Amino acid sequence: MNLRLELTRFLKLCFVLSSAFMFWKGLSIATNSHSPIVVVLSGSMEPAFQRGDVLFLWNRNERSKVGDVVIYEVQDKSIPIVHRVLREHHNDKNKQLLLTKGDNNAGDDIPLYGRKKIYLQKERDIVGTVKGYVPQLGYVTIWISENKYAKLALMGFLGISALLSNE
Repeated sequence: MNLRLELTRFLKLCFVLSSAFMFWKGLSIATNSHSPIVVVLSGSMEPAFQRGDVLFLWNRNERSKVGDVVIYEVQDKSIPIVHRVLREHHNDKNKQLLLTKGDNNAGDDIPLYGRKKIYLQKERDIVGTVKGYVPQLGYVTIWISENKYAKLALMGFLGISALLSNE
């Protein structure tokens, strides 16, 4: 075991991980969204977006318009929701309030908001507005997150490839 070689491999791995992290944080700053890329996890927005589509978000717009597809998060739920703006209102402080609905859902999203809320606040709840997408690319992440054997296989593959890699 060559200590210098092992340290070089470790530093390269650290460089790759820190580069990916810096890219993600830079993208987050540029888009003004803590999660600038999301994967559609359900069929509630069909036919506009299918399960597994990767969405690119932008959150630098001051207002959302009726018809925009937005991603929002509500308290006590960790998964962001992708739905279309159905209505907009303004409160006394001129803050934008939004009512959303999935294209493939029968009713609006009021039951999802929780705690007697009937609208989302643009500044507080909206993660971003969809500005682009890549179809089906997110199925890899869905498959890995929903299948424990896929997680184990991926971790095993990464571990074995790290052990077998040579300079």
